[in-house]
Amino acid sequence: MKNPVLAKAIQHFKNRSDAEMMSIEVPEWDTTIYYKHIGTFQDQSKVMQLHQAGKVVEALVETIITKARTKDGKKMFQPAERLFLLTECDPEVLVKIATALNTTVDSTYDVEETAKN
Repeated sequence: MKNPVLAKAIQHFKNRSDAEMMSIEVPEWDTTIYYKHIGTFQDQSKVMQLHQAGKVVEALVETIITKARTKDGKKMFQPAERLFLLTECDPEVLVKIATALNTTVDSTYDVEETAKN
């Protein structure tokens, strides 16, 4: 890569995103959801767009689709399953999961504030 600063920025992100996966137990579903506390802007852009449009419920479900992983790191849910999550799953459980997935975001960085700018 020709740009040494960009190379360092990419390496920094890679180091942070290679961190060990965390997990949340979901007894209602008899499962464990794995996730990393960091994601790309590309992954987060849909969530941010939904928040900006006032579609908080859809943003919570998008967070789950984007971040929830199996133990081996594969996505637990596919975008085509969004409607099932929105219409056929317990909202309290979804809120609990989305909250846990979002709580571990670096507290020095305010995604909501960035989305406003």
